[in-house]
Amino acid sequence: MNVLRKKWQIILYGCSGLGINMMGMIVGSYLCSALLTGGFVDNVENWTYLNKDLVVAGLWSVLAFLSKAFDGIVDIPLASFTDGLRTRWGRRRPPILVGWIVTAAAYVLFLFPLQSGATVLNTVWFALLLTVFYSAYTITMLTYYATFSEIIDNESDRIFLSNVKSICDVIYFSMSFALVPVFVGMGINVRWVALMFLPLSLTMLIPLLMIKEKPTNVGEVTLKMREQVSLKRAFVFSFKNRDYIFWLCILFTMNLGLQLFLSGINEFFSTTGINMTFVMASAFAPVPFTLQIYNKFIKWKGLRFAYQYALCMFSAGMALMFFCRNLDGALLLPFAIFCSILTSFGIGAFFSVTYTIPSQLAEAENAKGETCASSMYFAIQGLFEAVSASLASHVILVYLKQSGGVYLLTLLVALFCMGAFVFAIFLPRSVATLGKVKK
Repeated sequence: MNVLRKKWQIILYGCSGLGINMMGMIVGSYLCSALLTGGFVDNVENWTYLNKDLVVAGLWSVLAFLSKAFDGIVDIPLASFTDGLRTRWGRRRPPILVGWIVTAAAYVLFLFPLQSGATVLNTVWFALLLTVFYSAYTITMLTYYATFSEIIDNESDRIFLSNVKSICDVIYFSMSFALVPVFVGMGINVRWVALMFLPLSLTMLIPLLMIKEKPTNVGEVTLKMREQVSLKRAFVFSFKNRDYIFWLCILFTMNLGLQLFLSGINEFFSTTGINMTFVMASAFAPVPFTLQIYNKFIKWKGLRFAYQYALCMFSAGMALMFFCRNLDGALLLPFAIFCSILTSFGIGAFFSVTYTIPSQLAEAENAKGETCASSMYFAIQGLFEAVSASLASHVILVYLKQSGGVYLLTLLVALFCMGAFVFAIFLPRSVATLGKVKK
């Protein structure tokens, strides 16, 4: 595969997944909720499809859960498929193209119910579309992430690409939290708002145009690919990598905190009377600046030190936010904003490191010539992220809500992140010093 050398090329490549990620956020956060009127109080006619239930709630809950579970399981065989694909156009561009088309098609179809009431047919229809959407989304993004270890050939550029991607993540999170409610508040139905963001998916054309590969279906290449990539071998090899196992433990603990923050902060704010828009803007807006500080720490002390610094700052912001419930009047909002700014020093780094470490580990294994499982690293990481996210949002958060303990949410987030800080101490030197500038 061709290697990107120029900064503008790397920046452009890092923006590729912006539209697909935004679509995933809209489906998970808004469109699935819009199928049922329960929980909405104001502007129900625009927050829901037809101002009525369109799915059978109990059946939908089960089928939607199974769709998400299937997405976590299917990551691994799809990763093996893209790592071992043999075509005249290479192994990366075909799954990105097909996955992008199917993702967009399922996204559009998800906006149209088959019937105008809460029927079993509607419920099954939306569940099937959700399964197709998640599967196509997964193959597209897994393949794209796998190229991070192939289209970049040095540590500094790989960290730079990861930082660009993390800024794009912050952008689509911000657009989701800010723009969607604004448009719905203007009287635009959530379905039309979803269509407004569909053109962003065209950013997935960027890797199709920038990736240059040789055919993988001819001669010795075919034999080599067949030997290198099998589902069983790639899966076993990933878990034989000691450095990767350490990373998965850290990721799992950190993601418990991050997902609990993202999924439950709205409930927490509702108990304090804080304006969520201002506070979330304070958490996401400074990220491009805080990432620069994070990168300086990487060059000075290496990735482990910079990552632990980010974990400490985020934990401090979360722990201090707990005391918002004891404040009122003019001090409440400024104090909450201050806490959110502290968390911004961690948010960008959390996104960035999830691209940097697996792509670096995959590149190191590829260089040995022993295996070729770039997508597998991201697939198994995705499985761990899915499990931790489910625990955070569907077990821990639900328990806090039912027991009246939502006010403890930020303290738990800080606790999980400090747990990741402790686990990071045991990162091997090869990862700990990643990105450090040698004097």
